[in-house]
Amino acid sequence: MLSHVTSPADRPDGLHHHGDAEVGDGLVDLAVNVRRQPMPDWLAGPIRAALTELAAYPRDREATAAVAARHGRDPAEVLLTAGAAQAFVLIAQALRDVRRPVVVHPQFTEPEAALRHAGHAVERVLLREADGFRLDPALVPADADLVFVGNPTNPTSVLHPAADVAALARPGRVLVVDEAFADTTHRPGTRGEPESLAERRDLPGLLVLRSLTKTWGLAGLRIGYALGPAELLARLATAQPLWAVSTPALAAASACAGPVAVAAERVIAAELAAERAHLVDGLAGVPDVTVAGSPASAFVAVRLSGAGQVRLELRRRGYAVRRGDTFPGLGADWLRIAVRDTATTDAFLATLTDVLKERQ
Repeated sequence: MLSHVTSPADRPDGLHHHGDAEVGDGLVDLAVNVRRQPMPDWLAGPIRAALTELAAYPRDREATAAVAARHGRDPAEVLLTAGAAQAFVLIAQALRDVRRPVVVHPQFTEPEAALRHAGHAVERVLLREADGFRLDPALVPADADLVFVGNPTNPTSVLHPAADVAALARPGRVLVVDEAFADTTHRPGTRGEPESLAERRDLPGLLVLRSLTKTWGLAGLRIGYALGPAELLARLATAQPLWAVSTPALAAASACAGPVAVAAERVIAAELAAERAHLVDGLAGVPDVTVAGSPASAFVAVRLSGAGQVRLELRRRGYAVRRGDTFPGLGADWLRIAVRDTATTDAFLATLTDVLKERQ
């Protein structure tokens, strides 16, 4: 059997643990998947200008229209959110009539945490390392009426084929695809974001969640959005607080939806692909370290014996990496490592190699 469905009842998984908890003063941050580069003027300018408008309540019409235009959608098919993570809460709170919600793991833990907090009984489909953590649509129960899947998936960095994800859509089901890292993906010789469903309007019940915080270093600003059928987004909006997205965040959304931003994302994604390949190649040369699947995003997951102690020793030597045992479907022998520039990667790999040699 490729995978199995489980119930998480009475199982403490640390679902609310995130990479920022690993970061500390003086540590090289390989735990948080947010790009840390100077903000370009076309983005910094509108955000600064928005600070002069804080006396007025936020008005989201312009930003909604900009996001809709980027994805070839009607503005009614866009719901701006305070970060993509807010959308998980809206879904859990607004869709109270869901009978069998399923979360495909390993993936970002906040969707399940939001569902459980809202009182939903969540089931898990656990993908296996032996299969490269690849999605098999047949593993999802046919009567699941709410399904969450990440693409590319955090923490495994696996990019599922769009056809496999789309195969999960069906009448009577809400299919939530977390594409928070879609803009980090790159495929040579192609344009756009490989395997994204953001522009698909033909799939019943499809909700695509997006984040603007990763590539543009806006985690503290909280801006993301949901794309989907207008009637479904209207239901989610009933659970959203008034003026949920701030004026500076709306300015960022408008700027990041423009052609200059989209072109820049593609350049950054190509550069990231080279940096990721450098990290993966380097890890292949470290004894007893296995990289999960075929990484396609801004991070990689690795398996190594005694990962918990290795993480602490790396911390003592100046590097923060993300523990993997809080992700359902992984375990105590897993770490997640953010992709950084090649110099940072080389220094980290040398330190990791030393730590592992000293443990022998």
